[in-house]
Amino acid sequence: MNQIQTYIAKHKSRFITELIELLKIPSISADPAFKNEVLKTAEAIKTSLQQAGCDHVEICETAGYPVVFGEKIINPSLPTVLVYGHYDVQPPDPIDLWDSPPFEPVVKTTERHPDGAIFARGACDDKGQLYMHVKALEFMTATNQLPCNVKFMIEGEEEVGSANLSTFIKQNHEKLKNDVILISDTGMIANNTPSITTGLRGLSYVEVEVTGPNRDLHSGLYGGAVANPINILTTMIASLHDDSNRITIPGFYNKVEELSKAERAEMAKAPFSIESYKKALDIDDVYGESGYSTNERNSIRPTLDVNGIWGGYTGEGAKTVIPSKAYAKISMRLVPNQDWEEITKLFKTHFENIAPKGVKIKVKPHHGGQGYVTPINSIGYQAASKAYEQTFGKIPIPQRSGGSIPIVSLFEHELKSKTILMGFGLDSDAIHSPNEHFGIWNYLKGIETIPLFYKHFTALSK
Repeated sequence: MNQIQTYIAKHKSRFITELIELLKIPSISADPAFKNEVLKTAEAIKTSLQQAGCDHVEICETAGYPVVFGEKIINPSLPTVLVYGHYDVQPPDPIDLWDSPPFEPVVKTTERHPDGAIFARGACDDKGQLYMHVKALEFMTATNQLPCNVKFMIEGEEEVGSANLSTFIKQNHEKLKNDVILISDTGMIANNTPSITTGLRGLSYVEVEVTGPNRDLHSGLYGGAVANPINILTTMIASLHDDSNRITIPGFYNKVEELSKAERAEMAKAPFSIESYKKALDIDDVYGESGYSTNERNSIRPTLDVNGIWGGYTGEGAKTVIPSKAYAKISMRLVPNQDWEEITKLFKTHFENIAPKGVKIKVKPHHGGQGYVTPINSIGYQAASKAYEQTFGKIPIPQRSGGSIPIVSLFEHELKSKTILMGFGLDSDAIHSPNEHFGIWNYLKGIETIPLFYKHFTALSK
């Protein structure tokens, strides 16, 4: 084994235990009831960075949750890598669908993870993948193999839209100055098929409210005579797609990039089994926009999905009411060139226009971000590719992701740096879902691969 593999083998048990302890803290940024736990996690990250070898670590206050900043500058004339991650996690709901408590991590073997996987909220998104970078730094400093400077910017609001990160970045250009940004908040195709994410979709997230009568009404006395907000809302939502599953909002596709046949053919080379895909999700068939494959629908095409819908009586038994209000949360994944603020305005105008008389409509924008594409001819991508090739034994496939990391485009605009997305999770790791997990093999493989990125990026920068 080489030196990094030897180091990992020696410290494997400790690496796993440390991550498990971090996963026990319910750092749910969306719920104010967990404020103390979120702040506790920031302190834990600060301690971990200090122990890993950062010479300077501080907790930087924002208007929301703080940013943990750390750095180790070995020579100002050398390149600087800025690592970004987030220590907050999604709410674990619905709790009853978890096989084990979401903040009581357990290690279990699975078909995809024969070496075991850690099951807990945040295991893959993003505590596990963030912690790979902490342990990679530990290896490089402990063995005196850090070839360049490194900075860490770890935030606590990614899962709620990074509302205060923009201000922090704009106020700290010099502190965050770097030559490349490194993020592990994405995935790869499979453990035997490494890939590097080269594109992310943007996001527009809104909440809609439909109000009918000024109070809940008896459905017998008023049914059929007064507009039912739930009925109206579901009809309006259904109209947002046509029979080909294209989004019907006027102007929605105006700036959508249409990839060439050659580009689509390159994407199609990635290994993919539609039957395995359906089996893993326990569905009879796939669904989506006509004329595109499953992998194209979830990466290079925009979408509109209802993420939650509620109103009226949902308790045990029956209560015959026409509700006064109905609500829904809707997300739109956007492709590069679609501006999220413009799309939000288009949605608001359209949704208000299609409302029938008898109800009032309110559209509340939550958050959003732009899409992003990173060039594969940059030295950052080349360094990542060489690193994966060394540890996996094969050249990684460039792949566009359907997910969104809205702050990536902000980084390029404010810090003038390219972002490299080195993810080690799998699609089956159930991020944002019950039973989220992260393979131990993947966790350790990330720790093994990341130091090689530093090595190759430094060499290519000369």
